[in-house]
Amino acid sequence: MDIPRESEARRRRRLLYGLVAGVAVLITTLGLSRLRPAPPAVERATVWVDTVKRGPMVREVRGLGKLVPERITWIPAASDGRVVKLKVWPGSPVKPDTVILEMVNPELVQSLADAEYQLKAAQADYDSLTVKLETELLDQRSTSATVTSEFRQAKTQADVDEKLVAAGLLSKLKLQLSEAKAEQLAVRQEFEQKRVSIHSESARAQLAAQQAKINQLKALYELKRGQVEGLRVRAGMNGVLQSLAAEVGQRVTSGTNLARVSDPTVLKAEIKIPETQAKDVQLGQTASIDTRNGLVAGHVSRIDPSAVNATVTLDVALDEPLPPGARPDLGVEGTITIERLRDVLYVGRPAMGQADSRTTLFKLVQNGKEATRVPVTLGRASVSTIEVVEGLKPGDEVILSDMSAWDGFDRIRLN
Repeated sequence: MDIPRESEARRRRRLLYGLVAGVAVLITTLGLSRLRPAPPAVERATVWVDTVKRGPMVREVRGLGKLVPERITWIPAASDGRVVKLKVWPGSPVKPDTVILEMVNPELVQSLADAEYQLKAAQADYDSLTVKLETELLDQRSTSATVTSEFRQAKTQADVDEKLVAAGLLSKLKLQLSEAKAEQLAVRQEFEQKRVSIHSESARAQLAAQQAKINQLKALYELKRGQVEGLRVRAGMNGVLQSLAAEVGQRVTSGTNLARVSDPTVLKAEIKIPETQAKDVQLGQTASIDTRNGLVAGHVSRIDPSAVNATVTLDVALDEPLPPGARPDLGVEGTITIERLRDVLYVGRPAMGQADSRTTLFKLVQNGKEATRVPVTLGRASVSTIEVVEGLKPGDEVILSDMSAWDGFDRIRLN
């Protein structure tokens, strides 16, 4: 049986169709390979978008803290003792002589009594010594007066004998005896006067030594008396008792802090600033303290020289009266003004952008329907804004939210 052979024209048509189909597949494959992958979709309501602006920008740092009294006094125990009575409780107003608590120390009371007896005995010895020395001095002066009187009599007798010898009524031997007696008494008078002077100096020295002993015992007595009086612990200042660190029956040693008293009428703000933001804070910079019941102006009065737990503590002195309800340990928020920049390009502070750094942000394009990643150089930062050095221009809209979930994409679609 003969099989009919396909015509030449038909084979050529089939070859042409196959060639066209192959070229079409090749073109389609090449086109698909050059298409960019579809960008991921992000809900517009879930991201934070801000517009780049040019103008003045205030650099600020912010931190949390509390109100603390300017005047705080810790009251230590003046001596060892046992607490027997608490008379004032925290929160109570106190005066300098207000007794906060009472302690007992029998040994201290006994030592005070011993010191008092020793002081009284020394005072009695001083009085007795004074009488004794005065009596001896009077006796010495009496002896000196007697010798002086005898000398004057002998001198007078010698003068009379000299006249009698001149008149021929007395022998020269008698005159010589009278003059010798007068000279002897003159020497004795001089010695007695020196003895009076020496005795007087000796009396003063003995009394001074005894007085020094009295002063020493008096100082010891005052010390013991102060320690005994210190068993009644007093506030020492006008204010409010903030805390009490003692209980009835507790034994405390000298120097142990028992209570804290503060003046609640004069407060300051103690603010903790992150150490990365505290480098530009200076003394005297203006600050605003938010007490949750109003804003109070102040200025930085102290900067802690060291950082603790990655924060630096600042003291802000308040320049205005506090609102009602402000009290020690009240939680506040402080904002310190670092500087005011007159004309800079700035935007809201992005979640992942730091001061003086280079990062990438998603900039909105196509009327906000899409966003593309662009490199941006950031400069000086504030609490909620940051300077744009390079990469953006005024009017650009950028996403400030954390976009780390789309790190693998340079373009996103906003729904």
